[in-house]
Amino acid sequence: MKKTVLRKYARLIAEKGGNVQKGQDVLLYASLDQPEFVKMVAEECYRLGARTVSVEWSYQPLAKLNYQKRTLTTLSKMEEWEIAKLKHRAETLPVCIYLESDDPDGLKGINQAKVSKASQARYKIIKPYRDQMDNKYQWCIAAVPGAAWAKKVFPGETRSRAMEKLWEAILYTSRVDEDPVAAWDAHNKDLADRCAYLNSLGIETLEYKAANGTDLRVGMIEDALFMGGAEEAQGSGIIFNPNIPSEEAFISPKKGVAEGIVYSSRPLSYRGELIENFSIRFEGGKAVEVHAEKGEALLKEMISMDEGAAYLGECALVPYDSPIRKSGLMFYNTLFDENATCHLAMGRGFTNVLKDYDQLSLKECYEKGINDSMIHVDFMIGTEDLSITAITRDGKRVPVFENGNWAF
Repeated sequence: MKKTVLRKYARLIAEKGGNVQKGQDVLLYASLDQPEFVKMVAEECYRLGARTVSVEWSYQPLAKLNYQKRTLTTLSKMEEWEIAKLKHRAETLPVCIYLESDDPDGLKGINQAKVSKASQARYKIIKPYRDQMDNKYQWCIAAVPGAAWAKKVFPGETRSRAMEKLWEAILYTSRVDEDPVAAWDAHNKDLADRCAYLNSLGIETLEYKAANGTDLRVGMIEDALFMGGAEEAQGSGIIFNPNIPSEEAFISPKKGVAEGIVYSSRPLSYRGELIENFSIRFEGGKAVEVHAEKGEALLKEMISMDEGAAYLGECALVPYDSPIRKSGLMFYNTLFDENATCHLAMGRGFTNVLKDYDQLSLKECYEKGINDSMIHVDFMIGTEDLSITAITRDGKRVPVFENGNWAF
């Protein structure tokens, strides 16, 4: 891939993604797959005036080895230096940029129950710091090719050709064209306009139906608003784009108000393993029955991580003719596949969808119906024939999606 094109992508991530400001610290999280590109992003952050750019490297095969060889007690423990890092991050609020490239099957074979127990133990320590940071800092998730991931997406290609084709797909779906910053400004405006229309309807319930058997009704919080594209960091007012790419208009539904069944339309990569062709049935807002052709045990593990893991945290609307779906590719990566079609998420909801959320305590946000959980896992449900109807608080039925795409 030409360095001039990659430079545009790096600039997009730093400028429109994290929107790094003069004097800010930046934390870059990346695997070992694309060190030269990581350097490019760091250079762009410094160009924007970053005070420091620090990189935290990871290596999936080593993570797998640690999961296999460490005891549950060791995996569960957070060392004092880890807690000190969390505390420092919560106090200084650095810009966080995550570059994904891992193998979708890279952790296959690990003891998932062991990982769950360790994660649950560590989360008790992590949660207060996460809550302290929530909504107050800039962050962006983007992607770069990894060799194993590229071969998963393009199994018939050589390693080098698969890497090049995955670069092309990432750049295309991320709107890296002649002027990606201008392209994202226009895209953000379109998403903002769609959200404004949805918010004008006074939606009480979203009703999902598709020929694959999906038949689901989900309740909305009266004070919740649809959001999409760019977001604003609480306190600083800095605008950033948390996901590159992003095609969604999303909202957090009301905990405990969901009835029916929904079928997945794309595989879900969770903890380095794939869950495929699955369904989730809801009663009283809770997932009470799940089935999957592949990964059913892992799916059951996922929704039992804590009390909130079995409830919905997000409803996201994405047109079937999105650039990602039109690429014809299955990315086996949630960042991309969730922006190919409509999706839902199990687990934690977003407090910033509430009107005047910055004037509410976390307890008040939960009382209004925002779900709390240690997980937030998106899964794709959009199909070519999906219909979504909004039932408004004054009893009207308004088409939102018809044949998989926007009805307005």
